[in-house]
Amino acid sequence: MRILIINKFLHPNGGSETYIFKVGRQLETMGHAVEYFGMEHEGRIVGNRAESYVGDMDFHTGSLSKVLYPFKILYSTEAKKKLRPVLEEFSPDVIHLNNFNFQLTPSVLYEVRAYEKRVGKKIRMIYTAHDSQLVCPNHLMQNPLTLERCTKCMQDGVKNCVKGKCIHGSRLRSILAALEHVIYARLKTYRMLDQIICPSVFLKERLQTDPVLAEKLIVLRNFAEAGAAAQEKGEYVLYFGRYSPEKGICTLLQACRNLPRIPFVFAGSGPFQRQVAEVDNIEDRGFLTGQELMDLIAGARFSVFPSECYENCPFSVMESLLCHTPVIGVDAGGVPELIREGVDGELFVCGDAAQLTERIENLWQNRELCAQYTQNCGTAHFDTVEEYCRKLCMIYQGRWGNDCEG
Repeated sequence: MRILIINKFLHPNGGSETYIFKVGRQLETMGHAVEYFGMEHEGRIVGNRAESYVGDMDFHTGSLSKVLYPFKILYSTEAKKKLRPVLEEFSPDVIHLNNFNFQLTPSVLYEVRAYEKRVGKKIRMIYTAHDSQLVCPNHLMQNPLTLERCTKCMQDGVKNCVKGKCIHGSRLRSILAALEHVIYARLKTYRMLDQIICPSVFLKERLQTDPVLAEKLIVLRNFAEAGAAAQEKGEYVLYFGRYSPEKGICTLLQACRNLPRIPFVFAGSGPFQRQVAEVDNIEDRGFLTGQELMDLIAGARFSVFPSECYENCPFSVMESLLCHTPVIGVDAGGVPELIREGVDGELFVCGDAAQLTERIENLWQNRELCAQYTQNCGTAHFDTVEEYCRKLCMIYQGRWGNDCEG
């Protein structure tokens, strides 16, 4: 097959980029032709033979004069024009969409279907929903000002996005995001998608609130591969991830302060770097990747996943379990689908620092229980990238029904 992967960022930037790079490499290993379309960037590591990309635009930090230009945010004529030569040069059988809203816009969907008609060739359009963007303009289901987890737009319309200033705390940007949602909902644009991959049952249930999307949803959990073998456990509790409020860092820091005799190791970076450094029983290793990170995960007594936004299918929870490291995680989003409570980890009420403190202290003191959880991690299974891509190819070929779950 000839597969064109579309994602706004074509450089290492986050979870969706990790996903497309690993999927793309595996598909090539399996004999498929793979190209990529998205924004140009000095750090871009994948591309297309037509060398056609959209100009770089950062919706988070760009000036208002650029960000608020409606044709850049709502419908990108540039993205549509730049995609055309890629389609003509590559002639894909499948378009695999990932994050495309705002920077690329749904204009790319219209261009694919227009090209399809011009050449008389059926092209499957598959979308992996890395977040709730199609039903929540904020995409995190969390108000950035109050940090309240929220599904109001799904229940009562996107006017709530404007009321809550849900896009970076800006009324103007929130209006634009709400307008984008309303326009494409009324046009039923997402009917053009053939299937939508949800990495968790939780996300599928959120997307089902839109009847246009409901009939296209399938569950296929993310792949994960352990990068370190089980090893002798060290004397520390691990947190690895971003140091920011939506990731539950404030709740975790309070728990660390409550437990001064327990050593914690943090691996990450973010706006709360200084607050992390101020806690005496935290050793901050900074941002780590690759084998160094995997070894740190495998050596931890257990890890903590305190995120306070609705996580979908977090790689960090799966990686921890595959490294034979139990997890204490939040009882929200897709996290409870990954942790087998009382088997290879425990759950705590999201945002509850007192309960998190109790869970950490009890598991730290109960070495026998922790050792049992560690042993049970060996029975946890998540698809390897090869197993995942075999299923993905079935989806590409239309052989994976909406009642299937992987």
